[in-house]
Amino acid sequence: MSNKDLKAMYRTRTEGEFPEQFSVLGQDYAKVENLRYGTNPHQPAAFYRPVKDSGLVLGAYKMLKTGKSGLSQTNLEDMHHAVGILKYMKRPACAVMKHCNPSGVAMQHGSMPLTQVYERARDADAQAAFGGVVAFNTTVDENTAEEIMQTIIEAVVAPDFSEGALELFNDYARFKRNKDIRIVLTPPIAGLPKYLGDTQNAWEMKVFDDGSIVLAQPYLSRMRSVEDFVPAYNDHAKKGRIDIARPATEQELEDLLFAWRVNLHVRSNGVVIARNGQTLAVGTGEQDRVGAVQQAVHKAATKYKGDESLSGAVMASDGFFPFRDAVDAATGSGISAIAQPGGSVNDYDAIVAANESNTAMVFTLERCFSHH
Repeated sequence: MSNKDLKAMYRTRTEGEFPEQFSVLGQDYAKVENLRYGTNPHQPAAFYRPVKDSGLVLGAYKMLKTGKSGLSQTNLEDMHHAVGILKYMKRPACAVMKHCNPSGVAMQHGSMPLTQVYERARDADAQAAFGGVVAFNTTVDENTAEEIMQTIIEAVVAPDFSEGALELFNDYARFKRNKDIRIVLTPPIAGLPKYLGDTQNAWEMKVFDDGSIVLAQPYLSRMRSVEDFVPAYNDHAKKGRIDIARPATEQELEDLLFAWRVNLHVRSNGVVIARNGQTLAVGTGEQDRVGAVQQAVHKAATKYKGDESLSGAVMASDGFFPFRDAVDAATGSGISAIAQPGGSVNDYDAIVAANESNTAMVFTLERCFSHH
């Protein structure tokens, strides 16, 4: 195979035989289109949506610019996980995705323009953001499009684009390196189910190699606001009761809620470090909890484009702490507040570790493992 053939492999559709329509659990699905390829270039794939339109978002996407032979399965999965984060954000926000994990997420802080929101999401890990998928929960304006086109981006997805932004995305003469960028329009995402009690649109489905299927309810959170955090406590059978000594500040609580919502779509074990509505680092896919913390701390020190100090930053962990070592790793780096589910047999020791460093800790009373 020549070098030319190798390059063409990523730019050419891999054709497969897929039905125009099929049914699952009484729901009829119609094919939207054949995708460029699946997870890898040798895997054919197609995208389907329910025939009965029930508040579709990704299922109702429109390609405003197709780029190199349209979308792949991974592009769509990145968009799915980005939307799953952004639907919780009540202010303009941006998620930069890579391999189904966020490399950076930022929400408007103060009155900053959308361009700066994007820059903060990108620069949380600019190395990983290269060739990623960028998603917004608001209209992409001309200035933001200009900044996006400075680096290689696979796709941009948003509920709206200004005319000036679309002109820039199609300016091949000026942005030759990024001429293959894909621009995807979706309906607004705020109405998607988010919280316990919301009506779910569909089942979460995992299909195994032998055709067996696991059905599950999609993730819905109990965390509607900072009021739903519970100050960490533990009633120990031998040591008695312990409470967290320092309550979290208002800003810490806002950042903890932001970090928790980002963590909903981070591959477990997941840890998110954030400050002022911006992720500073995302630790993902580690098999042990302290490893996820150490990975995130290392990323913040080596990849985040900003103040390398984690002073005043907060951390959300998608699972509880089985030992105090993860808490020590976080507080030793300057983390000032921690959110975690609670419920470990070693909650007492974790709270002791937090109190020793005057770190605030809150429980979410829910876990948000994601094993996508």
